[in-house]
Amino acid sequence: MIQLAEPSAASATDTQRPPRHYVPEDFQVTDWAALEPYFQELAARPVASAEELERWLLDRSELEAVLSEDLAWRYIRMTCATQDTARSEAFQYFVNEIEPSVAPYDHALNEKMLASPYLDGLDQARYGVFLRSVRRASEIYRADNIPLKTEISTKQQQYAATAGAMTVTLDGEELTLPQAADRLKSPDRAVRETAWRAVQQRRLLDAKSLDALFTELVGLRHQVALNADFENFRDYMFAALGRFDYTAQDCFNFHRAIRETVVPLIDDLDLARRQDLNQPALRPWDLDVDPSGQPPLRPFATGAELLEKTITVFQALDPYLGDCLRTMRQMGQLDLESRKGKAPGGYNYPLDETGVPFIFMNATSSLRDVVTMLHEGGHAVHSFLTRHLALGADKHPPSEVAELASMSMELISMDHWDVFFENPEDLRRAKKTHLESVLETFPWVATIDKFQHWVYEHPQHTETERHHRWTEIFDEFNQRTVDWRGLEGIKPYLWQKQLHLYEVPFYYIEYAMAQLGAIAVWRHYRQNPAEGLAAYKRALALGYTAPIGQIYAAAGIRFDFSTDYLRTLTDFVREEMAAL
Repeated sequence: MIQLAEPSAASATDTQRPPRHYVPEDFQVTDWAALEPYFQELAARPVASAEELERWLLDRSELEAVLSEDLAWRYIRMTCATQDTARSEAFQYFVNEIEPSVAPYDHALNEKMLASPYLDGLDQARYGVFLRSVRRASEIYRADNIPLKTEISTKQQQYAATAGAMTVTLDGEELTLPQAADRLKSPDRAVRETAWRAVQQRRLLDAKSLDALFTELVGLRHQVALNADFENFRDYMFAALGRFDYTAQDCFNFHRAIRETVVPLIDDLDLARRQDLNQPALRPWDLDVDPSGQPPLRPFATGAELLEKTITVFQALDPYLGDCLRTMRQMGQLDLESRKGKAPGGYNYPLDETGVPFIFMNATSSLRDVVTMLHEGGHAVHSFLTRHLALGADKHPPSEVAELASMSMELISMDHWDVFFENPEDLRRAKKTHLESVLETFPWVATIDKFQHWVYEHPQHTETERHHRWTEIFDEFNQRTVDWRGLEGIKPYLWQKQLHLYEVPFYYIEYAMAQLGAIAVWRHYRQNPAEGLAAYKRALALGYTAPIGQIYAAAGIRFDFSTDYLRTLTDFVREEMAAL
């Protein structure tokens, strides 16, 4: 049976792709005709023992890794230049030609494995979580959904292209929306208002087309759910995402806990902000400026400087962490700066074969960019710590674990932020601002998640109904002390900036769950830095070889989002803020 190896510092500096054992070393994904023989061989191969079944699993995993990495690079290249037709076509070729052909074989191979008389001969402690996911995937598979998923993938790409093309002109300079958003930190209120209105007006130019696109996606996704014998797409996605550890009702309870526990804290922070700014009312463009009236923090000037300083922070935490980012820099696995034509957002894309991921983001020299880099760097470390696992599926834990890696890194790295902020007052401002944003994560996640539940519980809703329900939910959780008079036409469309709604539906509540876990990791780290960091790494190195609760326990924390636990940990954050 496979033995799990411990990650080592040397593994972070290894830039060589591990040798292939099943797929030829020189094989590249060109078309389905070249790929199909490998799937045919796996489907036809006799399996006469548990050992042969395990070898079959490893060979299948290697083939899947080859495909996964090829798709990854097509996606990465497309998002780095959304207006490049050749890159878009290369990605679409995979989505339209390769994925639909793979899907029936994938299901057939799952069925072959589950029917094997030698399945019980596998180490159940080692493969139990994997087999649980395979059984669920087999249960919800429907051939009728293959063309629908292809169509959904094509339409999702339209969102990235639309959002990536958005720019505004301020003071004669054409800016991407992330660049324009930096002006919301200006001490000059008129500058902030001009930038905010420009960004919102630019978004509104595409609001109707994005509404229509979303309506199409909702319809297609609902049909996928019906085909798989689910009442709605929400229930289908809970199964597809492998949510074995909590239910929709648990999410509703979490929403309520956030409203009762965190929202009043945010109201208090906004009241203090209004008083500090000496304004009769807060407006939406007053929420990102430093209330002390000081100019925006400028922690770096270029993407190269951002990376170098992040490496220094990681190195101070643990040399292994620094080596992870150095290896990525050496291999050119980063695209950090914002520019026209680049897709919005940021991500860490794992590369299953190489084991060295790719970080994509839209940096513009702000504190938010520092946090994003640390966040994606946490994901990257997770990729390095799981690269030793034999099965590709084991390298992809659910988001409740994946986001724990990234959000914890934001917090445990704070002791070394002086690398970015040499001035003690700037450092204090940066920490305070970030901790406020940590608290603000919870209401926004609850807003997006509750909205998604409503959308897919009511798939036949009209756009007017959608706008009305969004506004109700937004007002329930966000900016309750902010004056929106005269801006009523903007608020109903604010959800369109959240790419998850278009590209990865129902992937969002995990952020709040993981944020809570990250605060617990940070508290553990503050109590005992050496053990806290070691536990963090031990948990991440498990990948998805254990259930979520066990992974959290390995990190020295609980997978718990009850009201009492939420209150305990948010109180800890408030105490840390008060001590700054």
